[in-house]
Amino acid sequence: MTTEEEKPVISTATATALSVAFTLIYVIPFYLSRSTRPSPTLNRDAPSVIRARIRTVTLACIAASAATFYLLVVTAKLTPVDALHFMGWWPVQLTDVVKCCALTFLLFLGPLFEKLFVEGRLGDLRRGRKIVETLKSWQGYRNYVAGPITEEVIFRSVLVPVHLLAKVSSTKIVFLTPLYFGIAHVHHFYEFILTHPHTPLLPALLRSVFQFGYTTLFGWIADFIYLRTGSIYACILIHTFCNWVGLPRFWGRVQRREEYPLSPIAIRGKDDTDAIQANGRGGPQDLKLTVAYYVLLLTGAYSFYAGLWPLTASSLALADFEGKKVHL
Repeated sequence: MTTEEEKPVISTATATALSVAFTLIYVIPFYLSRSTRPSPTLNRDAPSVIRARIRTVTLACIAASAATFYLLVVTAKLTPVDALHFMGWWPVQLTDVVKCCALTFLLFLGPLFEKLFVEGRLGDLRRGRKIVETLKSWQGYRNYVAGPITEEVIFRSVLVPVHLLAKVSSTKIVFLTPLYFGIAHVHHFYEFILTHPHTPLLPALLRSVFQFGYTTLFGWIADFIYLRTGSIYACILIHTFCNWVGLPRFWGRVQRREEYPLSPIAIRGKDDTDAIQANGRGGPQDLKLTVAYYVLLLTGAYSFYAGLWPLTASSLALADFEGKKVHL
């Protein structure tokens, strides 16, 4: 164990260069092959594209993880077990995972209410058939298994240890490294205008900026949890959950599900098919649902704030956010 004032193992410039390189090897291969590159007639949701992209990001994760493990063991002189701890894989503390999932559920109390009781997804969960069908589809497998695992490996298990080796402060890690995660999603702008050629440029750009914003915000939360618990498993599970529940609604009336076209910049959950959105009209029952939703949204936000520190406390923490220690 060393203090933060001691000499870093690698320089900040090296940490930045490695982070850029790891982000690029995750994204660039999407456009190097016809099997992974979208076109006006072949979008990113085509099964063939999904399969090929999963192969490329898996290879990227293996290469980046191997490089980070090498840095930790050979350059930083850590034992293999300590290196795996830094990368979030070992040891596994299930109580930390459960607490972090509970914390995330609190933040999404309102959206959970809308998803389960307003949209009627509770029945799907009880029967389990819908879950199986979703995970059997390539799009579902990407959204809830391959995507969360590979993204958390690169942007948490790899990038965070690299910055800890450079002795970057915990606060800076939380607020700066998720920018790589947000930037890694900017290429969706190109894919969107390619497959939606009739959408005006400004709405498409706003859609991309909005996506950059919420992916970066998620990265802040995930980085904080990762540093506080040293658990990649907690980050993967909350990533999967957030992909499923979608973005919270911050305006408009909650009502039973109806189908008609979305705005080009509307993004809710990973399963959106550009066809589901509330229209802001409805009767007294919809008004009650709306009031309940916003009460739960505010209650959940306050509960998340109150539980942020106690529910992420762990003996396996990689940093304490008080400038006193880093476990390296």
